[in-house]
Order: sequence, then structure tokens, then C-alpha cells
Amino acid sequence: MTLPDTDTVSWNPEALAEIVSNDGGRPVLFTNARIVTMDPLIGTMTGADILFVGPLIVGVGPSIVTAAQDDNAIVVDCTGMTIVPAVVDTVALAGGRGRRAEYVATLTPGNTTDFLVLPDELATDVPSAVAALLSRPGQVRALVAAGRPVRWAGTDVPGTPTAPETGIPAAPDLTGSPRVGVWIDRKDFLHQELTADGRYDETRGGRPHAYQGRFWIDGDRIDYLDNLGFWAYGEFRGDELHHAGYVMKLR
Repeated sequence: MTLPDTDTVSWNPEALAEIVSNDGGRPVLFTNARIVTMDPLIGTMTGADILFVGPLIVGVGPSIVTAAQDDNAIVVDCTGMTIVPAVVDTVALAGGRGRRAEYVATLTPGNTTDFLVLPDELATDVPSAVAALLSRPGQVRALVAAGRPVRWAGTDVPGTPTAPETGIPAAPDLTGSPRVGVWIDRKDFLHQELTADGRYDETRGGRPHAYQGRFWIDGDRIDYLDNLGFWAYGEFRGDELHHAGYVMKLR
């Protein structure tokens, strides 16, 4: 039997309790870390801090901790740790972003607070840190998503969402849903009927049953699985359904 890493188990338990009970109003500061921002302007810093309020990063760099007491911040000591983005922009890693403003998933003020905290030796760069998350999850000190801890001290944080099961879900029962019915685009070309049993049937330019299949609604998103085997999606915006360049309203 492999014994747990006691250093991992005991990593900042008081800070976790404070962050979990935080209503989002108190700033949270991870301090004294090596921070690989992946931002071409900011770069990588040692002995640095990352400050966030709710889901947004508000500061990155050395000496932010000096204002922690003034701001009533929750402080997490990250000595010996490296912080990297939890979401990897592989296009940026390959040099495929033309401008800094086009970079996504960087630890830049104004961006979403998604990051990993790992011991320095497991996070020499972003790919190695992500590999450690997948192959050695018990060594992860923290995985933070939109400002909320998802994993801490090697284990899942209680009460956080679980990953959805893979595979095609069962057909939903949408009886009584206000989104069931026939959606028609502005030019009366596309008629898309959504039925309560989770099926859709499209008429295009007067051609009936042009596309048919299943659909699932998650919030304002709708995913389609056509009988031909391809996937597509749409988005509900107010009383409109936007799908593949069409803007439809329920008739």
C-alpha cells in the first residue's frame, strides 16, 4: 500500500476552508510562487503572487502580499510551488498567436482564474504540469477553476461538480418546456421543430426532413446529433435561437 504524501495532505488546510466559505467578496492571494503566466509580456516570475477576486485575476507579480492585510485577503503560502494555467493554449505554445491580445488561458489580470499549483519539480513548464495532473493527481496542491478550488492537497474538494459521464445521454423529457415547438428563421427558409421527446426535424427551403436527429439543451446551449452522424450546436439568446448562421424565433 502506498502511503499518502503527508506534505500534500497538510497543505494549507486553513486557507482551503476560508476560500470555500468565501462569498466571493474577499480577495484570495497565492503568494511566493514561481508563476508561469504564459503571457508573452509578463513571462515567468519567481517569488511572485497571484491575486484574484471571484472568477477574475486582478494582479500578478511580486510584493502584492504587502497589501494582503489591508485588503483582508485570504493568503495561501506557495513556497516551493509553481503556478501554471490550468487550460493550455496549445496554439500559443506553438507560436501560432499573432498578437498578445489573441492569447487565451494566460494568467493575466482580467482573465479567468483557472490555474494549477504543483511542486516546482513537477512543473518545469506547462506541459509537464498538465501531465502531472493527469498522471500524478495526488501530488496536485491546488486546481482552481473560476476562482473556486476543485482539487486541493491531492484530493477532490467536497461539493464541487463531478465530470459528466462520457457517452450519449438518454433522450430528455421536455414536456412543458417553452423551447419546444417550431423555430423559423427570418427569411422563412429554415423551419426547425423541437419536440418534447428530444428530437428535431428540419425543413429547408420547403424540403421536408432535410435533417433529423436528437438534441439536448444545457442552459442556453443546444447540441444536435444528426441521424447522419454529425454534431452541431446552437444558442438561445432571449427569444431567439442562433444556429449555423440562422437566427430563428419560435412561431
